[in-house]
Amino acid sequence: MSYDPEVPDLVRRALRSSLQHGYVHATRTETGRLLAALAATRTGTIAECGTGCGVGSAWLRSGAPRRTRVITAELDATLAAGAAETFATDDIDVLQADWTDLSEHAPFSLLFVDAASAKQADRDLLIELVEPGGLIVLDDLQPAPGWPPMVDGRVDVARQEWLADPRLAAVDVLVADDTSVVIATRRDLAEARESEESD
Repeated sequence: MSYDPEVPDLVRRALRSSLQHGYVHATRTETGRLLAALAATRTGTIAECGTGCGVGSAWLRSGAPRRTRVITAELDATLAAGAAETFATDDIDVLQADWTDLSEHAPFSLLFVDAASAKQADRDLLIELVEPGGLIVLDDLQPAPGWPPMVDGRVDVARQEWLADPRLAAVDVLVADDTSVVIATRRDLAEARESEESD
């Protein structure tokens, strides 16, 4: 995997904040570059479930068009306040809230699912947060190259369900030797039905 080793200033500031807070669960550079590339294709509002110290949000903002709104939710008040301070002038809205409160700002053209509680939530809740054609990105997954996806000798049922859901066009992408992400696009089922009926 090839990429420019330089990271945007906004990402550097978020990484610095992460180190100062002793927060070691920041979005990896490989995933961040993917997020920035995906965000560059989005308009409207994009969101993140689980801000941490804001590294994922910084990658999203660094890639997104200027008029695209970036919003992120963090339940931990200390982390949310730190991210809000880091992004005070950077056009990123930080909510000190549970990720489920993002529904008040939906639909999203991209939803980055970083919080463990969101990854374990009912898939329907997450799908309903994105517009038809919108992207859902789930990160920090252990690589599982075969089908069905296996992790530690067991079928990763949640990942299998994401990849096989007919409402989604989804793929599991290896971003480093030890981590992958699922990228899922919400299909416009009404449009698909109309197309089938006209055939």
